Amino acid sequence: MAKIHPTAIVDPMAELDATVEIGPYSVIGPKVKIGAGTCIKSHVVIEGNTTIGRDNLIYQFCSLGAAPQDKKYRGEDTRLEIGDRNTIREFCSFNTGTVQDAGTTRLGNDNWILAYVHLAHDCQVGSNTIFSNNATLAGHVHVGDWVIMSGFAAVHQFCKIGDHAFVGMNASLSQDVPPYVLAAGTPIAVRGLNIEGLKRRGFSGEDIAAIRRAYKLIYKSGLTLDEAKAAIEADPAYQNEDGGAHLRRMREFLDNATRGIVR
Repeated sequence: MAKIHPTAIVDPMAELDATVEIGPYSVIGPKVKIGAGTCIKSHVVIEGNTTIGRDNLIYQFCSLGAAPQDKKYRGEDTRLEIGDRNTIREFCSFNTGTVQDAGTTRLGNDNWILAYVHLAHDCQVGSNTIFSNNATLAGHVHVGDWVIMSGFAAVHQFCKIGDHAFVGMNASLSQDVPPYVLAAGTPIAVRGLNIEGLKRRGFSGEDIAAIRRAYKLIYKSGLTLDEAKAAIEADPAYQNEDGGAHLRRMREFLDNATRGIVR
């Protein structure tokens, strides 16, 4: 039997692993599935078609799986999916998706989500990210792996943020942020590469050198974006297994940027 506080309300249709813990006054809806080792603290509301994986720690006063804040929503059975080993702090709100997009809002694994973070409908967030207090994503935003969102950063709908990017405090993003870069300031601008983050994650000197070359082509060469993409592909390391992987990731991101990139 799951460890459920007597004041919690858990719908009998909910699927809870036997090792789940549910704290005082929390409410768990009928379409909720929660995996092994996950702990839900007090006064948490989990509703909608929501799946939560293993070993998550969800703090008090969170709202997970509520209907999307989208006027087009007409009660369709959309989803929220949360992976494994995430820490989700107080007063976070994650909404389900919409049928106009993926239909599912997703959070990956091993994320550190601090207080008052909002993930709107259809957001796709990767793994190993850090969202500081009050970071906010509008609908349809895609965030890659190892991204850091500083406090009070806000992201316009449909924006993309690439792997290993760093977004500074109070940033207001209305364009895409390529992988590996540091974007900050008012107005927002790219301020360099997230070198410290890359070093902490074990990037080799060769890796960082390849990323620097791509960065200079995009931001320091005076090339148009199309010219910069062609120059990145022409880099001798582009086809290599190691440093070339980062060049290919950058080129792929630029190809798929839909709102233009922060420059």
